[in-house]
Amino acid sequence: MIVLITGASHTGKTMLAQKLLEKYKYPYLSIDHLKMGLIRSGNAELTPMDDAKLTEYLWPIVREMIKTAIENKQNLIIEGCYIPFDWRIGFDKEYLENIKYYCLVMSEGYIRNHFTDIKKYANVIENRLDDEGCTMDSVLADNAKIHDLALRYKVNYILIEDKYEINVDL
Repeated sequence: MIVLITGASHTGKTMLAQKLLEKYKYPYLSIDHLKMGLIRSGNAELTPMDDAKLTEYLWPIVREMIKTAIENKQNLIIEGCYIPFDWRIGFDKEYLENIKYYCLVMSEGYIRNHFTDIKKYANVIENRLDDEGCTMDSVLADNAKIHDLALRYKVNYILIEDKYEINVDL
C-alpha cells in the first residue's frame, strides 16, 4: 500500500505521516527531504521557493519510486506538497489500486480560530529554520487555493474545521 499525503503548508502532513508510521510500521518519505538533498547537492538548479518547478522536477521521480514500491509489494507513505492534483496520470489501474491519497485542508474558520496553535505546532516533527513567512494571510490563501484545487480535480481531501483530529485507517 502506498499512502500519499499532501496539502498546504502547516496542515500536518508530516505529523500524519509520523502517526501512520508508528501505527502501521510503514516507512515514509518526506518529499521535502528529497528536495533539499537535490538542491544542497547541486543536482538541481532550483531553490526551496520554486514550488511549481519543484513539482515538475520531483513528481516524475517520486511517481517512479511509487511504481517500484508497488511492484516489490512494499508499503510506503509519501508526504509533501509536491504531489500534483492530477497525480493519477502516469499510473495504470493495477498501480492505482494500491495507492491511497489524502489532501489536508484547513477551513478559513479553523485557521482564524486556531492560528496560534498552527504556529505553535509547526515544529512538532521537523525544525523549520525560517517560519517568518507563515502569516495568517498566507495560511488562509494557501488553504483556499488547495481546497479549490481539490474540488476541481475531485481528489480525496480531509477538511479540518472544528478541531484538529485526523484519523486515517489503511
